[in-house]
Amino acid sequence: MSLRKQLNDVLPSLLPSNPAEAIKGTELIRLARRTLTGNYSDASLRYHFSIMSCDPTSAIAKVEKGQGYYRRSEPLPALSGAQELLAWTQGRLDDLSGDETSMDNAMLRIRKFRAVVTRYFEINGRFPFAFRQAFSNDAPLGNLWKYPELVLIDWETGASPDEEMSLDGGMLALKQRLGLSPFRLHSARLRLLPSLMTYREDFFQTLSVSMWAQGGELIYAGPIEDEALADGLRKLSAKFGVGVTSFGLTGEVLDDLPRPANILNAHPKETEAIMAKLDISKISAVQSRNHMDWAALSAMCSESEEAGKLMGWLARCIEERRAEPFKDE
Repeated sequence: MSLRKQLNDVLPSLLPSNPAEAIKGTELIRLARRTLTGNYSDASLRYHFSIMSCDPTSAIAKVEKGQGYYRRSEPLPALSGAQELLAWTQGRLDDLSGDETSMDNAMLRIRKFRAVVTRYFEINGRFPFAFRQAFSNDAPLGNLWKYPELVLIDWETGASPDEEMSLDGGMLALKQRLGLSPFRLHSARLRLLPSLMTYREDFFQTLSVSMWAQGGELIYAGPIEDEALADGLRKLSAKFGVGVTSFGLTGEVLDDLPRPANILNAHPKETEAIMAKLDISKISAVQSRNHMDWAALSAMCSESEEAGKLMGWLARCIEERRAEPFKDE
């Protein structure tokens, strides 16, 4: 077995996942020698560490500032100048490296998936609202645990959001008397690739950003093929009530999809063709609560202009007794 093949096998268990805890080359060589077959010089090992750390598909990564190596969390293409999309990479931009082309490709995949999710829910009678400013360049990293990528609204009455939806005035009045909202509001966290290494973080971020809502939904682009991963997600969902869904979209399928704007504005036949590429798999259903946390929602509205727009949109729909897609004015 070649040295590189051996290193691919042994390094993941030797490397720390946190760049702040990066291990120096000398110590990594000492640990690697315990399991390697063959008598390799220090210079040869250092050379392979250096070469492999430049390969985005390799487990080993070198810290940009300082000394040492750490475990690359996921073989994802890089993002640059994409603070808005921190949530998609679990906030670890230091784990990503690559050229400008791969950065653009990664961002395009993310935007395509967001467009697909938006259009999918629109044609299935749900009303999406996107948070963007919460992940802007100057936004704090803590927003990953406060704001969802999407909020999904399910009105108690109506048909497709492509049509005008009249809300039942009697139903609205009754729910108001009972202290119930005339809709279900779920916070959704979107992720590209499911992974045993990151699914707990994905899950608990989803739980965190949905505490003020009536439920939380974790939506993956990629298929969930690992049995241990699916089992872990189901166990967490059974305990905390977060729904988990996969759209079954690999990176290659995302690359073949039209541009995001074309997805959102596609004609019915084009939309049908796009939706045919989905392989929806519901790992677990969301456990929806009857009430929202109005105090937490009010606090969020005082901090976020977007949260205020969300509530203004819902209030307008109720006042006009007509459910309509959100339009930013």
